[in-house]
Amino acid sequence: MGAIREETVFPPGDAEVLATLAALLKAGNEPLRLVAADGDEALLPDELRRVLTTVVSSMHRGQAVTLAPLAMRLTTQQAADLLGVSRPTLIKLLEDGRIPYETPNRHRRIRLVDLLTFQQTRQTERRQALSELTGDSQDLGVYEGTVEDYEAALAEARQKLA
Repeated sequence: MGAIREETVFPPGDAEVLATLAALLKAGNEPLRLVAADGDEALLPDELRRVLTTVVSSMHRGQAVTLAPLAMRLTTQQAADLLGVSRPTLIKLLEDGRIPYETPNRHRRIRLVDLLTFQQTRQTERRQALSELTGDSQDLGVYEGTVEDYEAALAEARQKLA
């Protein structure tokens, strides 16, 4: 078996198939079975069900999906694209020690797992800052909602943009 490489997959043209798959994946918590044309079958593990649910819902929204093994090393441009920042911004994050990197030759390489860890940490920091700002706004009487109300409004706005 060859090396596993990054692969980008575009949504199929038939949105009805994706809607059917999404409904099957979301239906209940009972285990799903994969059945081959020859009748062989296997239970679908929960981890794969979660991955497939994410893939199908993304494709149903018209988005392409990129699959990559965690051990993969990215170029600075690939890492910047994944984070949604410019390459110079990523370089600053690397030089500030916020994201670990390797320099096996002249070029920096970032492990995908390190990049995803940074992304998760940044998301947690943003949520904490949002919570603190919302609390301060409530204390000052500027905002009457709760942190949960504000997060729900943000999530709704993001869904509309997706």
